[in-house]
Amino acid sequence: MANALGELVNDSSMIFAMGHRMPDFDSVGAAAGVCAIARKRGRPAYIVVDQEHTLAGDLIERLRELPEYENLFISPQDAIVMADTRSLLVVVDTSRPEQVLSEDLLFSCNRVAVIDHHRRAATYISNATLNFHEPYASSTSEQVTELLQYLLEPSDLLRAEAEGLLAGIVLDTRSFSVRTGSRTFEAAAFLRRSGADTSEVMKYFRNDFSSTIAKHDIIRKAKLYKCGIVIAVTDQNVGRVPPAQAADELLSISEVSASFVLSPDHQGILLSARSSGDVNVQLISEMLGGGGNAASAGAQLPGKTLEEAYQILIDAINQYLGAAETGPEPS
Repeated sequence: MANALGELVNDSSMIFAMGHRMPDFDSVGAAAGVCAIARKRGRPAYIVVDQEHTLAGDLIERLRELPEYENLFISPQDAIVMADTRSLLVVVDTSRPEQVLSEDLLFSCNRVAVIDHHRRAATYISNATLNFHEPYASSTSEQVTELLQYLLEPSDLLRAEAEGLLAGIVLDTRSFSVRTGSRTFEAAAFLRRSGADTSEVMKYFRNDFSSTIAKHDIIRKAKLYKCGIVIAVTDQNVGRVPPAQAADELLSISEVSASFVLSPDHQGILLSARSSGDVNVQLISEMLGGGGNAASAGAQLPGKTLEEAYQILIDAINQYLGAAETGPEPS
């Protein structure tokens, strides 16, 4: 797979790396790894982002300070204008066309490679020249790091790139506590040899004061539903990070096997779902039009009220559990 990707990069005029909408550390870190491959092969590379809607703003700013990343972050519209018949689009951290940052860019590129660790859904990018799909990988950053080990030396990877990739692994494994295997730690060891500093990586995950208060407020509103499932509902638009972190922290309670957090934002109602392994939250999230993996998933419900989204979630949980009873009303 590494050789195939290397040949594709060699035969391309330029490389675009693009993740899903609202890209996180795993998406941006993996895209940075793709840029490192292109730099080693002497090909221009660009990361396609919406800089106003991202969960990895700190990593993007860190990379932007490097001379190698000057003018490297571009919008989907700029990428469409720049693309030619020999351009290669590398889609990372998703394989569903409706979830990529720009479907227009996806359909305008003749050469597409997909690197993803999520379970294949009903819809997927079917015309990919290369498809590195590994549902058992902890993260897309782990997959890209595996490819890097065959395509360049540790010294070829910039420290900020190595830390971005490590941040992606830390995010999707919850600091190496879930979905980890021997390959995960081998990838992390390679990134450490490339200069990644774990203390610098953990700085990406620090909260400001207001986000910390918002997270604990969500946890305070959580209620046990059944079968170890906890649901928390907040009517405050606190962004995407505090609800996701609240869902993570709820799993630290001994009685909890899965957690679901519903919160509003300007695009509708957001769902953050986490599991310790007994409940496949990806299957439940897919019933709501979302996705992810068995331990970490999410969904977006545009045009729904909190009460409507809550009942849809209850119905999906009951369907997953094989039950038909109605859950308690949200407070």
